[in-house]
Amino acid sequence: MRQAFHTLTVPTRGSGLYECTDAVKEFVRGAKIEDGLLTCFIRHTSASLLIQENADPDVCKDLRDFFAQLATKGMTFRHTAEGPDDMPSHIRAALTQTSIGIPLHKGKLALGTWQGIYVFEHRDAPHRREVTLHVLGD
Repeated sequence: MRQAFHTLTVPTRGSGLYECTDAVKEFVRGAKIEDGLLTCFIRHTSASLLIQENADPDVCKDLRDFFAQLATKGMTFRHTAEGPDDMPSHIRAALTQTSIGIPLHKGKLALGTWQGIYVFEHRDAPHRREVTLHVLGD
């Protein structure tokens, strides 16, 4: 059994989904592990991770718009120290995922044909989001 770690930095330009599939695949190739499990973990409380369709960009836009309506900036929150978009961002992150596991088979991610890995930025301002990658296997 072997393992490998890496921290991937994903720059964002504000609210939306940012695909990082190719960077994750590059890490997996370099780890030279044939069969196992990749764990991706985002180190933030106002962003999240998604596995989502990567063929039609309207899917990502519709997801962004839906979550923006679900937790809006106009609501009254106690936590406002970091701006009006912060608490809605925490709510959106709580409803999605901070960690995802992806099987690894024959040295490749076992993603479906139209699946991609995304950082879902919930804040309005640009950020540099860190995603910790850990692969374990043979």
